[in-house]
Amino acid sequence: GTIHRDKQIPDSRMSAKLWGKWDCNIEVNDLSLTDYIAKKGVYIPHTGGRWQKRRFKKAQMPIAERLVNGIMFHGRNNGKKLMAVRHVKATFEIISLVTDQNPVAVLTEAITKAGPREDSTRVGTAGVVRRQSVDVSPIRRVDQAITLICTGAREASFRTIKSFPECLADEIMNAAKGSSNSYAIKKKDEIERVAKANR
Repeated sequence: GTIHRDKQIPDSRMSAKLWGKWDCNIEVNDLSLTDYIAKKGVYIPHTGGRWQKRRFKKAQMPIAERLVNGIMFHGRNNGKKLMAVRHVKATFEIISLVTDQNPVAVLTEAITKAGPREDSTRVGTAGVVRRQSVDVSPIRRVDQAITLICTGAREASFRTIKSFPECLADEIMNAAKGSSNSYAIKKKDEIERVAKANR
């Protein structure tokens, strides 16, 4: 016989805590990013969903999983998602110990602060190329913030004693504070400064 599934997602699914510890349903301070930072609760940020099938589908992906996917870069780390999940768990443990806050909230704050709001694009006509400043769409701000945070952590942990989770935790906490010690914040300021010059 046919099974009639309830279309409504039960509260237990929405309120699943990350690794059974941290609540994913957090307030996003930036109004423009509310639809692009997903609050879906998952136990482990490894859903195996097909997020690239439709445009903007990735906006519904749990934000912790987007961070996990952002780590898996640079040849030797390609596709090692279990390793990335382990790193993110360690990172979140460090963040919650240091800040006494929900690490998901800290990550969200970091993403809202680290994504450039204005960028410059190349407008070329007949071999003359000039930069034109443009506004950045919300989904690209989230994408770029995650990329910058992961890149900063990767560079910080390379050839040093500090482990990757420590560097990633530092990067996320500094970005959330808006501190210029963060690679992502420095890059964002630089991108916005260049864009301002090209208005």
